[in-house]
Amino acid sequence: MTKPEHSRSPLFALDESDLEFITRFVLASGSLKDVAAEYSVSYPTIRARLDQIIERLRAIVAGRKPDPMSELLARLLERGEISSGAAKQVQRAWREHRDSQ
Repeated sequence: MTKPEHSRSPLFALDESDLEFITRFVLASGSLKDVAAEYSVSYPTIRARLDQIIERLRAIVAGRKPDPMSELLARLLERGEISSGAAKQVQRAWREHRDSQ
């Protein structure tokens, strides 16, 4: 018997790549260093990816729509088109701009 949609875990709202990341993270006993090695990327890149997934989950739990800038930055980071430091700077500037509106 399946649970009603409203009682399902917010994890079910994540996309396949996020679920794969979470699976690898759990199987690595939460070691970001090990996950970074599996993905062949740097620790800061993996840390930023985890931060993005956490932000997506927070939005889902709070009933908010995902922030389009956060989603764009996450995709750029995953593809290696932006560094984690640059993504954080852009994200911070975007939030300051958005909150000042």
